Amino acid sequence: MAITLTEKAADRARTYLAKKEQAEGLRLDVRNTGCSGYMYVVQLAEQIDPDDQIFESQGVKVVVSAKNLPYLDGMEVDYAKSGLNEGFRFNNPNAKEACGCGESFSV
Repeated sequence: MAITLTEKAADRARTYLAKKEQAEGLRLDVRNTGCSGYMYVVQLAEQIDPDDQIFESQGVKVVVSAKNLPYLDGMEVDYAKSGLNEGFRFNNPNAKEACGCGESFSV
């Protein structure tokens, strides 16, 4: 089991983490929504719960709840800028389909 960050994603995560001293790491979640069924949620992990799994990638702690791990296991997170748009990009081997905008996926 693993979740990895590219160097660009790790740099961006470190920028976010530096702004919030009490943050433990970067939390990755999924939410039931979007046109394909599930949506990625990236936020700061202000605490680590007993059922959380912690991965370290590029010196950044990545926190995932046990219930979301089957959806995210093996995923690589990147960060990209394209024109005026920028944000995290997800290379998820568990996703069977993704919507055109890249915001949601199905398994």
